[in-house]
Amino acid sequence: MNAPNIQVIAPRKKGRPLSFDRDAALHKAMLLFWEHGYEATSLNDLTSALGVTPSSIYSAFGDKKGLFFDAVGLYLSGPVTLESMLAQAPSARAAVQTILEGAAIGFTGETTPSGCLLASAALSCSESAADVRQTLGAIRQGMEAQLRDRIVLGIEREELPAQADADALAGMTMAVVQGMSTAARDGAPREKLLRIAAAALAAWPH
Repeated sequence: MNAPNIQVIAPRKKGRPLSFDRDAALHKAMLLFWEHGYEATSLNDLTSALGVTPSSIYSAFGDKKGLFFDAVGLYLSGPVTLESMLAQAPSARAAVQTILEGAAIGFTGETTPSGCLLASAALSCSESAADVRQTLGAIRQGMEAQLRDRIVLGIEREELPAQADADALAGMTMAVVQGMSTAARDGAPREKLLRIAAAALAAWPH
């Protein structure tokens, strides 16, 4: 997913702060959703953290859900995207190594919440936010499909045995990433996540 499009903010209305930095607000909202999930993050939490009024959020993002999906877009936009990792890796195995090691590092950042925003937000969604959970699931499925396509290409290029199961390998990689997210949320250190990544790579077919 590409970075969210930056919208032009409408002229200031009554109750709106004199200045509103949309990018800065979006970054703060991303961290809040990442830490607490979608449903547990209230509109009051957002307005307090962003230092804006509800009308500012409505004007810039439409509503809480719009703000959340823009935050997801920011989260997925970089600095290194899945697309770039798959395109730049010399092999399918190298791509998976980059993904797993990048997850281990990203899930244990010093200035960001632990774990993965997509996983954290989805786990906290009840039936009343089923559409949010379904959208997040579709994003993860799309990521798995991209990885599967790269593995299929690796098989075609004879990087992997002809009998390698691209669907299972892509699914295993995503399952390991989600498991690492849970482990990070539970307090697992980066060093342990990197060892988990190495163990998963050891099972990669040669």
